[in-house]
Amino acid sequence: MPKRKQYYVYIMTNKNNTVLYTGVTNSLVRRAYEHKSKFSFYESFTKKYNINKLVYYECFDNVNNAITREKQIKAGSRKKKIDLINKMNPIWRDLYGELYPD
Repeated sequence: MPKRKQYYVYIMTNKNNTVLYTGVTNSLVRRAYEHKSKFSFYESFTKKYNINKLVYYECFDNVNNAITREKQIKAGSRKKKIDLINKMNPIWRDLYGELYPD
């Protein structure tokens, strides 16, 4: 039986938790690694603000649902994003080390 494709909405921050970045991907391990290693062919927001700590994510089976949720989170206030993170990850630890390859 083929593995079902999964999609992730995630929030990353910098070491001081001062900047929040919300994104969507089909490979959370790969995408978080790219942020951490500053892999980019051009200057990016995440590179500029040293976004390298994964603090929140949600998983979806449908790409459209993931994109809708990403837009919903991005449209919300900073406080709403902080509340989401605090509910899942109250000490804001880096969740990257707890992920398993897709």
